[in-house]
Amino acid sequence: MSPASTEASIRVDARTPLPSPETPSPAPAPAPNPAPATDSRLTPGGPGYRRMSFALFLAGVATFALLYSTQALLPLISDDYGVAAGEASWTVAAATGGLALFVLPMSALSERFGRRTVMTASLLVAVSIGLLVPFAPSIGALVALRALQGAALAGLPASATAYLAEEVRPKALVTAIGLFVAGNSVGGMSGRVITGWVAQEWGWRVAVGAIGVVAVGCAVAFRLLLPAPRHFEAGSLRPRVLARAVRDHLSSPLLRRLYAIGALFMTVFGGVYTVIGYRLTAAPFSLPQGIIGSIFLVYLVGTVSASSAGRLVGRLGRRGALYAAGGTTAAGLLLSLAPSLPLVLLGLVLITAGFFAGHAVASSAVGKTATHGRAQATALYQSSYYIGSSAGSTVGALAFHSGGWTGTVGVGLLAVLGVVAITALGTLAARTAARREAVPAH
Repeated sequence: MSPASTEASIRVDARTPLPSPETPSPAPAPAPNPAPATDSRLTPGGPGYRRMSFALFLAGVATFALLYSTQALLPLISDDYGVAAGEASWTVAAATGGLALFVLPMSALSERFGRRTVMTASLLVAVSIGLLVPFAPSIGALVALRALQGAALAGLPASATAYLAEEVRPKALVTAIGLFVAGNSVGGMSGRVITGWVAQEWGWRVAVGAIGVVAVGCAVAFRLLLPAPRHFEAGSLRPRVLARAVRDHLSSPLLRRLYAIGALFMTVFGGVYTVIGYRLTAAPFSLPQGIIGSIFLVYLVGTVSASSAGRLVGRLGRRGALYAAGGTTAAGLLLSLAPSLPLVLLGLVLITAGFFAGHAVASSAVGKTATHGRAQATALYQSSYYIGSSAGSTVGALAFHSGGWTGTVGVGLLAVLGVVAITALGTLAARTAARREAVPAH
């Protein structure tokens, strides 16, 4: 990678002594070195930043709209194919599982062929499969197509985060990634809302077809808007080089904690939103499909919380922000147990706000922590994140089948407890390191 992308140039400049007007030089000073080049990376308000932000926002919309296009339709899919909730939930778990398995290989391709190239190819293949999904003749065929679609989408998340880490100035990185995550939330929301109302009139097949058409438009606009990378340097596809990068990242205690936190947050989110449709179609709510789809408008809260993650970190610090996100998510889970629709909706609002804030904080911390092989570092995060989604979708559905909504909430609370425990370990490690540095060496 270029010095600009690894911040090496910044570190070198920081070590270079600056002349002081109060300290006379004992000898004539040599000719000064040329001034360091201006940092050409993107920054809010600068040229290209808005185009880049909007392009990746649209990529996030397409990714999440396609990835979760069947989630709000699971009761209809169950009825159409005559399968239970656990079996229908595989249409979600297969897509997120395919993404989790292929995100690391796709990140390696992005290191060699470029972030923009891989993201464009991934979207092209994913939207093509999306246009085939409505014609699946059986639940098995639908699950297979969804797995292929998830594998295709694997080129987006890690490549987008690596692109931002290379092309955006470090101080603006959390905000930039927050905007990308906000696009994810809008995609997840619009996909579910659109499918809910379309399915109520014309069935689930027309609904997922409509999402495919929307994703085509997003993909075309993304490719036209995204600025060409200026700080990317092609890496190696040699397995030994890639394995060394992965080993380095997995040997970092901080990165391991961030990967686990991403997985646990997504376990909560995947379980809640996979099962919520079944709960709201049953008594005492008995809501129609269109209304259930509109429930996902609470994703707008995620858009706000993700884009505000930078300010939250500035106020509370990274670990403080993660504690706040975990506490908000847990409060939402407990509220959702009430047999009152307004309280259930308020619970979903809190769950969504906590999840998207926690995800934006953790994912941006990965990009800032990794000093090399950023695509692999972010790919490992995304892999953990979507493994959590698959686990949450499957385990949450099974818990709902055996224990109702209380079972699903129980799974979510255990995952949040894991987030808090891992964050507490990070706090303890930081305090221990600070005490060691404070003790003078003998």
